[in-house]
Amino acid sequence: MPVIEVRDLRKRYGAHVALRGIDFSIDRGEVVGLLGPNGAGKSTAMKILTGFLSATEGTARVMDQDVVADPVRARHHLGYLPEAAPVYADMRVRDYLQFAGQVRGLGSAERAAAVDRAMTRTGLTPRARQAIGTLSKGFKQRVGLAQAILHEPDILILDEPTSGLDPNQIVDIRSLIRELGARKTVLLSTHILSEVQATCDRVIIISDGALVADGPTESVTARQEGAVTTLHVAPGDVRLTPPQLVQAVETIAGVRDVRLIPGVDLGEGEIQVEVVADRDVRADLFRLVVARGLLALELRRERNSLEDVFRTLTGSRD
Repeated sequence: MPVIEVRDLRKRYGAHVALRGIDFSIDRGEVVGLLGPNGAGKSTAMKILTGFLSATEGTARVMDQDVVADPVRARHHLGYLPEAAPVYADMRVRDYLQFAGQVRGLGSAERAAAVDRAMTRTGLTPRARQAIGTLSKGFKQRVGLAQAILHEPDILILDEPTSGLDPNQIVDIRSLIRELGARKTVLLSTHILSEVQATCDRVIIISDGALVADGPTESVTARQEGAVTTLHVAPGDVRLTPPQLVQAVETIAGVRDVRLIPGVDLGEGEIQVEVVADRDVRADLFRLVVARGLLALELRRERNSLEDVFRTLTGSRD
């Protein structure tokens, strides 16, 4: 049974449509990246899941609890870090987390242990007695994350969890998210696409309120254009013109497109092409080069980056 289930979720603000009937489900133990350009509907979807907003139409369930019909019970299973960490600047770190534990209904002994555990995980123990208002933005973000994991929720929903952190802190928080993902379900939104590739098993992409991609991160990046291979050849026993090489490569089964790559550093008679295919055709390309009496200088398979796929699917093109 999915721990998060969204069906035909829609949200309108007057004439503006923020969500246009999205569907997805997330199983226990998945770490899922929710992506989209600004205004795509990511934060709206997260706020509906956490009970901060109501949907115009559709349903959202958390641990089989309807977030509209029974928001309190649904929230019991959730830890939520919004983009702006919900902290009180005049409180000390430990006092704030103690307060958050009281709000969560934790008993005094359970609360004390939970606060110590959350501070240790987020690297806040040395700052326990420091006023939150005097912390850097990165440490304030850590306090927000600590309150999200304080009650050991089944599901973590994190909106820009590494916002404002320095590179070392980002690595630490990524490691923490991966650690938490081994025992919990994590749904995170971020604009740092490399963070998703480093952290998430799966990606969901929303554009203009509609779901445009959903699947394992590697599958989403692989299927948008196909396997892309760079072939760089030089004359051997024979010499081919660029059109002749393109024509020869196009005869390989599965090849969809062959594009010439101009290069100022190419030697005399050398040719570079980019081959787009439905499968890995490197072995076929090597056999073709040998059979034609050419020299293979380079045969390299490329992978679409998540950034390339994101720009394609959301229409973000130069």
